[in-house]
Amino acid sequence: MGVVTPSTDRTPKQDRSRATRRRLLEAAVACLAEHGWAGSTVSVVAERAGVSRGAAQHHFPTREDLFTAAVEYVAEERSAALRALPVQGRAAVVAALVDLYTGPLFRAALQLWVAASNEASLHPRVSELEARVGRETHRIAVELLTADETRPGVRETVQGLLDMARGLGLANVLTDDTARRQRVVAQWAALVDDALDRPWGTCG
Repeated sequence: MGVVTPSTDRTPKQDRSRATRRRLLEAAVACLAEHGWAGSTVSVVAERAGVSRGAAQHHFPTREDLFTAAVEYVAEERSAALRALPVQGRAAVVAALVDLYTGPLFRAALQLWVAASNEASLHPRVSELEARVGRETHRIAVELLTADETRPGVRETVQGLLDMARGLGLANVLTDDTARRQRVVAQWAALVDDALDRPWGTCG
């Protein structure tokens, strides 16, 4: 009776496929953040991920598929990390939300937005993605800040915080804005705390 030799690769094919897909997505975000849209091709991403161009195109047939999926993937990962934050003061929550807009994900997303403003095939996909990510980030912010959006002005306060965080992210693209950003974040945390806890019908 013949002996069946077991495969030396015990990783299921489906798991290997998921791992390859994840490497491609993470490499795509890193490439966008470092090289911009013009310098980020499927071949460059595949090389960085350690896979063949053919394997990359098996998972993502077009360049647009790859980079929109990459930004969405990392946004979802960051959202999950935010949701997993332990209960803490609002100042820490404000700082964590600002961190979303000052790292590689924001740089990659920014490059994608700029490209989408000039490429008709990319524009609707990126617009839809940005709207979806924005809604999800707002929901998470409301939850983490224990904000009651039935109260007048609270929704605008939370959205203003996210808009401020995006602005700080833009300021950080060209130069390291850490020192100034820390002071601004501390002030905004105090303003948000005051606005969310202020009794109804009172002015600041």
